[in-house]
Amino acid sequence: MMINPVIFGCRGPELLPTEAVFFRDCNPWGFILFGRNIETPNQVRRLCADLRNTVGRDTLIFIDQEGGRVQRLGPPHWRKVPYAFDFGELYRLNKQDGLRAIWLNFRLIAAELIDVGINANCAPVLDLPVFGADAIISDRAFSRCPDEMIEMANACINGLTAGGVVPVIKHIPGHGRALVDSHKALPVITETIEELDASDFIPFKALSATPIAMTAHIVLEKVDAKNPITVSRQAFQTIVREKIGFKGLVMSDDLDMKALSGSLDDLAEQTLDAGCDIVLQCNGHLNDMVKVAKGLKPLTGDSLRRAQQAELRNALIEPINTETALEEYEALMRQLDPAT
Repeated sequence: MMINPVIFGCRGPELLPTEAVFFRDCNPWGFILFGRNIETPNQVRRLCADLRNTVGRDTLIFIDQEGGRVQRLGPPHWRKVPYAFDFGELYRLNKQDGLRAIWLNFRLIAAELIDVGINANCAPVLDLPVFGADAIISDRAFSRCPDEMIEMANACINGLTAGGVVPVIKHIPGHGRALVDSHKALPVITETIEELDASDFIPFKALSATPIAMTAHIVLEKVDAKNPITVSRQAFQTIVREKIGFKGLVMSDDLDMKALSGSLDDLAEQTLDAGCDIVLQCNGHLNDMVKVAKGLKPLTGDSLRRAQQAELRNALIEPINTETALEEYEALMRQLDPAT
């Protein structure tokens, strides 16, 4: 059976019979979980197993587990993770300790995710926030400096990969200077491509070997003044594939976000036609998923090859003593607040 190039969410903490039938028939490439899907470790394990059973394979299941305000698994069953900005503070106090803390943190996150059946994490954020931009990125970023961002994001990627979790860099080609949150409206980036190439694009170029990237729903005015990059073949090919040189799998950000306009079936079709390999649709509403499915075409060719390569990156897990790793991590982080 052909796989469809889409990642879907589901409605709640248990898979509904109607969802199971739809997923069996649609055969999406992957799934994504949100806070509405999370209760306890055993419940998440059951949900992940049920999702995989609908498609009959060990598919990728994604989550946003950055830390800070973007953390779907949290207390009391999972530890509270700091903001990326906090790690940046430690990095600037002591570079090697900062990088080690980041690796340990994301290696521990990987262990927590694998334990419940999740094997892909939409992290790290590579967006470089600028002063005056919307706060949607802000403290989710390790740094405003490209060179610092590259080192810290690489430590994050390596920690996740060592733990058998596929990392997803986001939001290509950079959301950090957007004046509005793309969840709410469409950001328009007015800077020249030369300006962006000297700043925003740098981390994405440096980490272009990462298996998966997620798009930013932004308009690059100097390339395509009307259409966000997710649905603009001109902007997507020129910037993501050529200027940045990203060769891996590209998934869209959520089609439900207000930055995009139009019907979900049209948006799915436009996203794939623009060059994205995989469509992401998150709200878990069955009627909306059916609409998205109408705009899909089977996963084939280069997109299928990229998808298979992304899945292979999940194969090897380096052993770790989580108790010892947590002790080392907490000792490093105490440098930010010695009183604790």
